[in-house]
Amino acid sequence: MENEIVKNSVVTLQYTVRDPDGAVIDDGAHPLVYLHGGYDGIFPMLEEALHGKKVGDTLQVKLQPDDAFGEYDEELIMVEDAKLFPDNIEIGMSFERVSDDGEEDQVYRITEIAEGKVVVDGNHPLAGVALMFDITVAEVRPATAEEITHGHVHGPGGHHH
Repeated sequence: MENEIVKNSVVTLQYTVRDPDGAVIDDGAHPLVYLHGGYDGIFPMLEEALHGKKVGDTLQVKLQPDDAFGEYDEELIMVEDAKLFPDNIEIGMSFERVSDDGEEDQVYRITEIAEGKVVVDGNHPLAGVALMFDITVAEVRPATAEEITHGHVHGPGGHHH
């Protein structure tokens, strides 16, 4: 039982992520550590696939965009007046805008700058992309009571929101 992934296990994964063409999106230089059991530590479909796996198990999971970063939404593309931006903007820079109801910070990336206009895209860079995960279960341990209370992993490098 010790090494099986169950609810409230802290799981360390070695992984790489590729797009459907085989291009590496994330080389997994930093192992992924998450608290298993519906705490939104990783994509729900990955969590389902990992449930009950043991240390040393390897799996390949393909996530459709819906299960990953969502479909591409053309409505999230806007053309703004360059005057609204600082002078030193470059393509690829991103910034946050609080939505009209003040709730959600939406991150927009600058995708084009031309003739006094700036095109910004609020889609995640991986929106509309299916992701292929190659995963090896590196480590499994029971979560501490504190980790379970907080709903995320503590310890070296594990404390970020």
